[in-house]
Amino acid sequence: MMANREPERILLAHGGGGQLTNQLIQRHILPQLENETLSRLGDSAQLDLASSSLCFTTDSYVVKPLFFNGGDIGKLAVCGTVNDLGVAAARPVALTLALIIEAGLEFQTLERILASIGRTARQAGVSIVTGDTKTVERGSADGIFINTAGIGVRLPGVNPGLEQILPGDKILVNGTIGDHGMTIISQREGIGFESQLQSDCAALAELTCTLFENVPGIRFMRDATRGGLAAVLNEMVEAGRFGVEIREADIPIKPAVQAAADMLGFDVLNIANEGKFVAVVSPETAEKCLSICRDHGLGREAAVIGQVLAAPEVPLVELHTKIGGRRIVQMPYGRELPRIC
Repeated sequence: MMANREPERILLAHGGGGQLTNQLIQRHILPQLENETLSRLGDSAQLDLASSSLCFTTDSYVVKPLFFNGGDIGKLAVCGTVNDLGVAAARPVALTLALIIEAGLEFQTLERILASIGRTARQAGVSIVTGDTKTVERGSADGIFINTAGIGVRLPGVNPGLEQILPGDKILVNGTIGDHGMTIISQREGIGFESQLQSDCAALAELTCTLFENVPGIRFMRDATRGGLAAVLNEMVEAGRFGVEIREADIPIKPAVQAAADMLGFDVLNIANEGKFVAVVSPETAEKCLSICRDHGLGREAAVIGQVLAAPEVPLVELHTKIGGRRIVQMPYGRELPRIC
């Protein structure tokens, strides 16, 4: 009877630039991500784009655990970068991928993450065109950290921004909030209801671009990641000097997410999302936006949750509660849930 083989693991030498680095790239990375541009393995990628108006973004991903209900760090890295472009009215074209890998990570784990990256990128219609790998000592990276950058082509004639928002505009979300953050904390802590929770991690650019291309009255859009819905709305009032009111009864929240937040003492409005955006739209186009969202798989539970108010003496985000009261929704002070993305 053969003894169980020790799984192959990443060594510090895999980041040394020699034969082991070449093997890592050729055997494990390229097969999952290969395309004509990446296969050249140049120090930079050449992109031939007809547009003169581009959007550019970058982000880093350090989520713990690496795999969670509804996604993993690889899927998260692609979706997060694609979403930053999509809410800026840009159609994503290309991403970079930099891997910081901890010595001792099993190759099986790395290949699972890379397969997820490749699959998610293909589904989102983007190419991984260049990248980098580094290795660090055990205990320095919780397995793997990922950095991405993304380029998107700006949609013509579309210019969303905080300065476009007007009193009377409607505030819309494309679905239930709090799913990602509560999924991460439940799995991290091994809480009993974790099986009922699933991250909303998804690439939104197809939906956001459809909205921008078909609805002229979209004033502003942002994905509600760290700090959740509360952070986005407070950024709006701080920048625009107007007020915002939202209705608790209209905010879509899954019962399991609300139960988890109540049990742990979290405010769902502050919890991170990875597949949700907040849009401010003109009153006359709100129904059309809802219709487009609800016809798309990532917007089935879209809802108008509030509106923009004329400038008050003190700009605030105010919540109308289900029991008829009112409370101020403040900007989250810090990270309620560390390492969620």
